[in-house]
This record gives sequence, C-alpha cells and structure tokens, in this order.
Amino acid sequence: MASFLYRLGRFAFRRRWLVVGLWLAVLAAVVTGAATLSGSTSDGFRIPGAPSQEAIDLLQERFPQVSADGATARMVFAAPDGQQLTSAATKAAVEQAVAELRQAPQVAAVSDPFRSGAVNQAGTVGFAQATYRVPAQELTDGDRDALTAIAGRAREQGLSVEIGGDALQAPPERGLGEAIGVAVAAVVLMITFGSLVAAGLPLLTALLGIGIGIGVITAATGFIDLSSTTPVLALMLGLAVSIDYALFIVSRYRYELGNGRDPQEAAGRAVGTAGSAVVFAGLTVVVALAALSVVGVPFLTQMGLAAALTVAIAVVIALTLLPATLGFAGRRVLGKHARARHTRDPEAGSTTTFGIRWARAIARRPVTALLVAVVALGVVAIPALDLRLGMPDDGTAAPDTTQRKAYDLLASGFGAGFNGPLTVVVDTPAGAAKTTADQVVQKITGLPGVAAAATAAVNPVGNTALLTVIPTGGPGDPATEDLVHAVRDLDGTIAGAGIGVTGLTAINIDVSTKLADSLIPYLAVVLGLAFLLLMLVFRSLLVPIKATLGFLLSVAATFGAVVAVFQWGWAADLLGVVRTGPILSFLPIILIGIVFGLAMDYQVFLVTRMREEYVHGVAPREAVIAGFGDGARVVTAAAIIMISVFAGFILAPDPIIKSIGFALSVAVLFDALVVRMTIVPAVMTLLGKAAWWLPRWLNRLLPNVDVEGEELRHRLDDVAVEPAVSLPERAPA
Repeated sequence: MASFLYRLGRFAFRRRWLVVGLWLAVLAAVVTGAATLSGSTSDGFRIPGAPSQEAIDLLQERFPQVSADGATARMVFAAPDGQQLTSAATKAAVEQAVAELRQAPQVAAVSDPFRSGAVNQAGTVGFAQATYRVPAQELTDGDRDALTAIAGRAREQGLSVEIGGDALQAPPERGLGEAIGVAVAAVVLMITFGSLVAAGLPLLTALLGIGIGIGVITAATGFIDLSSTTPVLALMLGLAVSIDYALFIVSRYRYELGNGRDPQEAAGRAVGTAGSAVVFAGLTVVVALAALSVVGVPFLTQMGLAAALTVAIAVVIALTLLPATLGFAGRRVLGKHARARHTRDPEAGSTTTFGIRWARAIARRPVTALLVAVVALGVVAIPALDLRLGMPDDGTAAPDTTQRKAYDLLASGFGAGFNGPLTVVVDTPAGAAKTTADQVVQKITGLPGVAAAATAAVNPVGNTALLTVIPTGGPGDPATEDLVHAVRDLDGTIAGAGIGVTGLTAINIDVSTKLADSLIPYLAVVLGLAFLLLMLVFRSLLVPIKATLGFLLSVAATFGAVVAVFQWGWAADLLGVVRTGPILSFLPIILIGIVFGLAMDYQVFLVTRMREEYVHGVAPREAVIAGFGDGARVVTAAAIIMISVFAGFILAPDPIIKSIGFALSVAVLFDALVVRMTIVPAVMTLLGKAAWWLPRWLNRLLPNVDVEGEELRHRLDDVAVEPAVSLPERAPA
C-alpha cells in the first residue's frame, strides 16, 4: 500500500492542475445537486418492529383517519392575569383560533379544548390538539408559517399562546461553533508550522472536503428521510479529521524537505508513509461508524453512514488534493526562517523538544505516571455509574422557544403528564371495540402512575379503539416508562383484546430501550475490531490489549463527565445547559464509535514512530522516547484542533448538538492528552521488548500491511545509493 500511495502522491504533485480541477468540478456538481435536489430533514425516532411502531402500523390499517404517524401541534392558551378562558371574550378568542386551526394546511383534525375537557380546573390554561395528515418532515415552511400566524393573531386578542409538538420541527440552528473551531485550528497550525502557507493548506482542503460531504448529504435528503442531526454530526467529525489528516501529511512533507528531498520526492514519501497511517486511521473511523448499522436503528444507521462518508472523503482528499496543493506551495511550507536555517545548516534544529523531555520524565517513573493517570480517569468516570438514558422532547428545548414555553404552561396548568400522553390501541373482533375499550380503561385506571384514562375514538368497523392515558409523570420520568410497560403487560388479560401503546412518549421509550440493549454488543464489536486491527498493524499482542484498555478508560471518563454536566448539572450554567435530565439515548453508542476511531488515529500516529525506531535497532526504552518525541508535537496539535472544533459546537442552541460537542471534546482531551500522552509511553516503557512480541505462527499468518512505510523507505534508499555503487571508475588520463 505504501508504494502505491508513494506513486499517487508523486502523480498528484506533478499533475496538480488536473487534480485540483477535478476536485473543483466535483464540488461544483455536488453543490448544484444540493441546491436542486435537497429535501427536508426529520427528527422522528422510530424503530421498525418496536411495539410502538407495530401499534402505529395497526392504526394506519384500521384507523387511517387518525393519521397515526402524522405531525402534531399542541396549541396552549393561557388567560390574561386575573381572567379565565371561560369568560366570554377569551373563550371567543380561543374558539376563533381553533376554527382557524381546522382550516390550516394539512390539518386532519383539531380537538376543541372546551368540549374535550382540555381546560384546567382553574380555567386559566387550556390546549387544542391538532393532528396533521403528513409527518413533520413533509410539512412545508408555509404550513408552519400558517400555524404560527394563527397563534400570533390569538396573542393580539390578549391571550398567551404557545405551540408544542413536532409540527414546528426545523433543522437545528447553526451557531458560531464551526467558525470558532476553524479559527482556533488556524492558530494552532500557525504555531505548529510557523508558516502561513503550511497552516492554510489543511484548512483549505478540509473546507473543500466538508463542502463535498455536506453537499452529498444535503442532496440525499431529497430521496431519503434524514435526521436533522445527521449533517451536523458529519460536519463536526469531518471538519476535525480533515484538518488532522492533512496536518499529519504536511508535517511529514516538511520533515522530508528538511532531510534534503526535492519537493516532488518529499510529497511522494509523505503520502507513502504518513498517508498509509491516514488510510488506516480513516478506515478504523469509517468501519466503526458504519458498524452503527448493526444496531438496527434507522436514524442511527443514517448518522453513522453520513459521518463515515465525510471521513472517507477526508482521507481521499488528503491523499490526492493535498499533495497537489503542496505542488503549488513547494518549499514555502517551511516558512522563511526555516528555509533560511536549512539553507545555512541542513542539520540545524536538532534541539531537545518538549516531547522528548516529557517522555524521559515518564520513562524515569513509569509506574507513578501510570497510576496517576489511571486513578484520575477513574475518578472522573465515577458519575457514569448513574447514567440514565432518554430521548429529547419539548422540555429539553431552549427556554426561549415556543415549544419549551408550551411545555412549561401545560406542566403548570395540568401536571407534567399532559406533556407525555400515551396512545393505547385496543384490537378487538368487529363490533366489540367500545365494550372492550371500557374494560381496558378500568384496568388502566387502577395502575400506579395514571392521572386519567379515557376512550378517545372507535373506528367505524368497531374492531379498533383508541384510548388516551395521561401519566402523573413527565415524558422522561422513570414512572412513565414503568407505566408503558405495565399497560403492555395487560395484553392478553382481556379475552379477545390486543393492547398496544404508542405515541411520541412510547416511541422514545422504545428507542431508548433498543439503544441501551445494543450498547454492550456494539462495544464488544468495536473492541474486537480494535484488537484485530492493531494486532495487524503493530504485529504485537500486548500493544492492542494496552490500546483497548486505554480506549475503555477514555470512554468511561467521558461518560462520567457527560453525566456530571448534563444529568447532575455540574457547571451547567457555565456551558449554557438550561435543563438537566437523562442523557441522549444514542449519544453513548455514537460516542463509542467516534472515540474508538479517533483513539486508533492517535495510537497509530504515535506508536508507529516508536516501532519505527525499534525496528531500526534502537533499544526499547530509547525507542519509546525517540518515537514519542517525533510524534508528540503533531499529535498534540491534532488533538487541540479536534478539541477546539468539537468544543465550538457547545455554543450551539440545540441541546442535542451541545451534548455531542461536549462529549466529543472531552473524549479527545482524555484519550489524546491523558491516555496516549501519558499512559502509552508509561506502559510501553514498562513492557520493554515484550511490547513487540508476537507468536511465530501468528506472525506468519498475518499479512504485512507496512503502515509505517518501512519497506518503502528501504526500497527508495536502496535505489538512491545503487547508481553510486555501480558507476565504473574513470580511467586515469
């Protein structure tokens, strides 16, 4: 592979105009497709085969008029201070709003708050429930504008009106996170390289790669339903790895120039050596993200594949477009001072770096360094023992949104359970639905955690009844989840009646349960993959075990930090977390996939340099120090860039994006700066020569992937010296 990448790097450098032109053509085509083919995104969390989805399928078959999968809008009315909704003027204003709501585009049915009993005992708060004919992702901006306009006219009558439900779902707002992340990355690159040109190339190629990746994802929304979080995760991860991969290759290119190579040869060697590590690192991220499809959750599969696509594009751009841009930059990537220094003395710059000093300090006391790092991560991981998972609802929205205000109004006027009503579906023989539904209502009323239960509707055939159950707790309350399971346990207890539970609350509970059940199997798949890949790369048994255990430490500490902030509320005000509660259900699985990929990135880039020194005959302890010293500066810069990019998304107003950004930033902090920079050199020092032990029979079975490009360097160095040896001596005159 290294030889192929070497030739690819030289070709891209030599034919740079062609390569750049082709990539610009791809970008233009993708942007055109995104502009003309894009559709809307969705925030629906559904799992085929889940109990809630089976109930929806039954309703669509037997009771199509209720639009079981249609969007909903809950318009909440609050009377002016000192007044009631039942007074003549305010009642007329509410009835006018309800009448307009019935005529709104795509609305299938609207409940009247006065006829349905949806006004609280004090008469101060009431709500009308609107059901749409189509799902939320199929509503247009015009449909949403019509809904908000009705609320606006009701407010003009003196009412307080807010809207909850998924009808107002819109793609998450973009904050300043991306811009801040790129700005910090630029500063770090300038400090690392000391050259504006060298700092600009990774940013330029990263932005082009992100443009192509997000453009493809945006165009895909015209053909498939994608979560609104999907492009944000792809942007977040793609931007970080694009800059990092380019950083590694540019750093190697500068190293080869410093060794006296001409620019084209330096580009070929940089792509052949550092590029090999980039391919492997990118492959691990892609595989880990694509493996999310085995969980069996459609929206999670989409998020994983979309993010994997942007990472794959980042790898291809690093191997082709980057060497082409190096062809335009030439030696200017060294900066004026470095070029001048190299011209005066090619051997200059051999001072002891901080990385060397740090590695020597750890090598002197490896046990102490190892214990301090492990204990510190263990302490941070303690809150993870209290990890609770849940899905977002209107209560997790920002305080200034109408959805959150509607949630709070309902909770204060009726109780928390009115924000999470359960829809119970009763399947009976024809003509028996009404009688059977009454029996089911009686049984449900006797269950703990039930505030109210009533029959909402019976289909014309009389074989399906729809019940509404109001829990005493909110949508994320554990008591509500217990109630859902208790109602489902009633299935089969009444002769001839099948009982199912659906609705947004039940759907979210099913999604959370599925994800929690999938967490351990997915973690086992990732760990097994990590062990096999690292054994293949490093031809060692102990190095993969050490890397896997370090990965587990990083994940545990990250979970602990996330629980402490988003569940316990530590430093919540500082980070702008407005409401604490259960952790986003799909965050742990996504986190495991991404952190695994990034951890393997740093493992490969750092430990391959140690192995490179060892195979050249350097003693194990000195190989760790020398290899760490060579790779630490670049890995640290890459980690700071990733942390900055991810941390920028903490500023996003969307709580989902905020939690993902925080989790990924602290994950990189723990893994790169604690595990890889402290635990790895400490353990490698303690293992010594045993770190590279592999049974002979296994060594013969494993293919040699040559990630560090050792065979390529031997071949090129042999070719370089061969002419000097074979030239005949000139005959004396």
